[in-house]
Order: sequence, then C-alpha cells, then structure tokens
Amino acid sequence: MQALLHGALLALGLILPLGVQNLFVFNQGVTQPSLLRALPAVIAASVCDTLLILLAVNGVSLFLLKFAVLKVVLIGLGVVFLLYMGWLTWNSTMEYREAEATSLSVKQQIVFAATVSLLNPHAIMDTIGVIGTSSASYEGTEKFFFTMACILVSWFWFFFLAATARLVSGEAQLTAGIRWINKLSAVFIWGSAGYMVYSAI
Repeated sequence: MQALLHGALLALGLILPLGVQNLFVFNQGVTQPSLLRALPAVIAASVCDTLLILLAVNGVSLFLLKFAVLKVVLIGLGVVFLLYMGWLTWNSTMEYREAEATSLSVKQQIVFAATVSLLNPHAIMDTIGVIGTSSASYEGTEKFFFTMACILVSWFWFFFLAATARLVSGEAQLTAGIRWINKLSAVFIWGSAGYMVYSAI
C-alpha cells in the first residue's frame, strides 16, 4: 500500500502541470467533435508514458544494483530536482491559449502525441530522473505496485484531461483552473521530495 500510494502521488505531482504533452491532449478534447474522436491522442500519450516509466524503472534499477553509492547520489539529485520543479510549478503563470488547430485525423493524433511524449526533455527527466530513481527504494512486489501506480495515474489523467476539455469553455476559466492545478502539483512534488529523503534515511 505504501509503494502504491507513493507511486500514485509522485506520478500525479509530475503529470499535473500543463506542459506540451498535456496541452496537446487537452486541445484534442476541445477541438474533436466528440470524446471518442480524441481517444487516439489519449491512448498514444498514455502508451508512450507507460513505455518511458517501464524503461526508467527497469533500466535505472539494474544500473543502481552495480553502483550502490550512485543510488544515494541520484536520490539526492532527485530531491533537488523535485524541490526546484516544485518551485517553478508553484510560481508558474502559464496560460492556456487555444491552438490554431482543426480536428486532427487518427494518424495525426498518434504521431503528434508520440512526438510530444517521447521527444519531450521534461517527460524524460520526470521518468528517468525522478520515477526511475524513486523506484530504487523498492524491490519485488513493492516495485511492481509502485510502477503500476505510476502507469495507472498516467492513463487516468489523460482520459480525465480530454473529458474535462469537453466541459470547459472560456479562457478565463481555463487560466484560473491551470493556476489552481499548478499550486496543487507543487505541493505533491514537494511532498514526494520529502518522502525520498525519509526513505533514504
């Protein structure tokens, strides 16, 4: 349960800020004629995140088994990275501006979602630098639950994001919502940093 909760809160904190990937999924929820038509973008983004999480958890874990000292160093770097990211997120003033997009085809949605997911430096840093490093605190069943929590949060979030986009209208509402989400995300991120320090001790 502890590993499951840790994975869920960590993934939630990392995925909440509306970066390029999230804004693309949100935009598809707005511009597509129905939620069903926006599913290719949702599924493609979710699959890409799942791939990154699995590679980070397995790759980083295997590497750290050979270099125990590096584990402490990476956890330290992860904590610093989380504190900095939390600060940036808390002070973020990013506003959503409707893209000049028309309804994209299924193929276009998949290609764009894969591009903003797999070629996104922030997503790679999140998965390898934070999720992968955090997973080093667990083994066996606990690591499985930690990983599954991160993956499930990613899938649920993208579905929720596209569905919410259908219900939201007006830039003022979007701006206020994004500011609230960023504040909440910063709290989750800082909490995750504190938990990493607690686990290392």
